[in-house]
Parts: sequence; C-alpha cells; structure tokens
Amino acid sequence: MSVSGRLAELGIDLPTVVPPVAAYVPAKAHGDLVFTAGQLPMVSGALPATGKVGEGRGLVAPADANSYARQCALNALAAAAASVGGVDRLTGVVKVVGFVASVPDFTGQPGVINGASDVLGEIFGEAGRHARSAVGVPVLPLDSPVEVEVVFSYV
Repeated sequence: MSVSGRLAELGIDLPTVVPPVAAYVPAKAHGDLVFTAGQLPMVSGALPATGKVGEGRGLVAPADANSYARQCALNALAAAAASVGGVDRLTGVVKVVGFVASVPDFTGQPGVINGASDVLGEIFGEAGRHARSAVGVPVLPLDSPVEVEVVFSYV
C-alpha cells in the first residue's frame, strides 16, 4: 500500500510544513535519504504545551509528551514529503532522534519518543523500523517539551 493510502486508512491528515524558526530548511534530500531538521510539535503554528517533562505539578506529563512526539514525527513526515515531491516517494524510516526537555530525575525519555516511533511504524509498517536515540536535555527551542528529527529513505 502507498504511504498516502496508509495515511488515509489511518485517518491521518499530514500537517502543513512548519516554517523554520531560524536559518535552516525543514528537510534536505541527499542521495536516497531525506534528513529533517528537528521538528517541534507545532499544531496550527503554535506549541500545544511548553515546559519540562516529568511527574508532578507544573510539569508536562509523559503521556502528553508522547502525543507531542507523535506530532513531531508527523511534522517531520510532512517536511520530508514536501522536499522530495510527495509522501509516496518516501520508502521508509532509517533513524529517529528524539530530544525530551525533562527534569533531572526523569528517565522516561524512550517512552516519550515512542510516540514518534509508533506512528512511523503504523504508517510505514516493516519499512518504518528504525534506529533511534532518545535524549534528555535541559531545554529546547521555544521551551518545547519535545523535538524529533527523522531520516527517511526515498526514491
């Protein structure tokens, strides 16, 4: 099944490509790979939440951060598709790098970034299996709780 067909089957509408907030492009193809810039969980031009991920009052709940990582992956997919002429030119996922702005004692970064990995797996199936890093950091751009970059293969 095509990627666009799978997106339709899953009821997923790709978001509009998020414009860069600094001096870079959202995605760049090289050889048979497309590298995305770090994607924030922007929805309609705004972050759904800001702050650090962790357990407790005033923190972004890990379950919410997981859904934000999912949004980051969809934003990355949109950026990659736009850079190569359409989502159906993308053939798989090679690598995901996820950053989680978290409090020092939070160690659940892999679970948060599963939000990105899971949706890419749903969309690409076996071709969506990828290498991955999930890294805790003290702060991200615009005080976003998560940021995800993806390397896709394409034809």
